[in-house]
Amino acid sequence: MKLEFFFDCSSPWTYLAFEGVQPIAERHDVAIDWRPILVGGVFNAVNPEVYEARAHPNPRRFAYMHKDLMDWARHYGLQIGFPPVFPVNSVKAMRGALVALDAGRLVPYARAVFRRYWGDLADISQPEVIAGIAQATGFDPADFLQRIEDPQIRARLRRNTDELIERGGFGTPTLFVDGDDMYFGNDRLVLVEQALARA
Repeated sequence: MKLEFFFDCSSPWTYLAFEGVQPIAERHDVAIDWRPILVGGVFNAVNPEVYEARAHPNPRRFAYMHKDLMDWARHYGLQIGFPPVFPVNSVKAMRGALVALDAGRLVPYARAVFRRYWGDLADISQPEVIAGIAQATGFDPADFLQRIEDPQIRARLRRNTDELIERGGFGTPTLFVDGDDMYFGNDRLVLVEQALARA
């Protein structure tokens, strides 16, 4: 049984799903295959409508979205605010997720990125913010900042992003159960759990 989680920390809905999927995986004794991506690359390629919706938001839909997000945050016990820098360039943070993945520290690192951006409202595009997150999760900050510029790390992030597009994805979070059964969004986790139960 396989559970893949394609994600970018720049989405509050992904923060919710990141926390929500872990107990589901534990209940079904399945390891999560964490797949960092750059969601801007996905939007540019297959979902440019996101930019139009941000430029001209529907006020009723936006008001409900805010309520919905706060309801979900309460459900998970998370603090989610509205960062002054949004959307944010998350490329350094998501390259860092690959470095953390290789070191076996993806979950604490990604959780720290989510908390710094959505809880503390820090600008995660800034190297000093990433350095602080790296240090807090057990990395040498200077070495970490050097490693996220490695061409192999850059290429892996691009490959993950391209793979999600090729497999039909259009945003974050996107989950796959057993290879081709795709689910999008935090509110689909109940369906993910049902799929795992069937498998």
